Amino acid sequence: MSDDSPAERAETRAIRRRWISIGEAVAVAGVVIAGLTFWSGYQDRRDASAEKAATRASEASEKTASRHRVTLVTSSMDKDGIVFAAGSGCTLQTTDVAFPTALGVGERNTVVTHRIEADWIARPMLKLTDGGADRREGRVPVLISATCTDEDGERSETATYDLLWRTEPGGLIGGRSFTLRGLVRRAAGGDQRRLDASWKGV
Repeated sequence: MSDDSPAERAETRAIRRRWISIGEAVAVAGVVIAGLTFWSGYQDRRDASAEKAATRASEASEKTASRHRVTLVTSSMDKDGIVFAAGSGCTLQTTDVAFPTALGVGERNTVVTHRIEADWIARPMLKLTDGGADRREGRVPVLISATCTDEDGERSETATYDLLWRTEPGGLIGGRSFTLRGLVRRAAGGDQRRLDASWKGV
């Protein structure tokens, strides 16, 4: 028979209830933590999966866009002009080259030899730069519509490019020479109105 008094027994029961409550709280906390851990892991996996899907979609979109891109590059140059080719591995078929209206130069077309002649714009450019320093450099925007073919078929693209140019003393006595130095892609798309707006002169 226990010698504990009623008060002691009541205190013992209260202590036992507190321990049970603490144990229950710890168990509940464990369940909550486990749930949060599971949810966090699920969210991380879902975010990682979404990121991978977005990356794959972006890569597929870029691959599709590149299949339709021509991207012209300078392949060689001399004092009379520059020869260009399709940088994407396509065989270039035709190109239409348009110049800013202010230059007064009509559109040119290339089929067999894909070349931009310096003489096409030499006269207006020398006139525009007359009275300044003999040696100058700059850029002229041009709009080029190109068609090429490869194993996937034909692709066409219109894009804006910059023609790099230079003037130097030379030619006739007291005169200047005009040469082209390269072709650099500026942006996809464009039309004559936008080309004219982009031309700020020399």
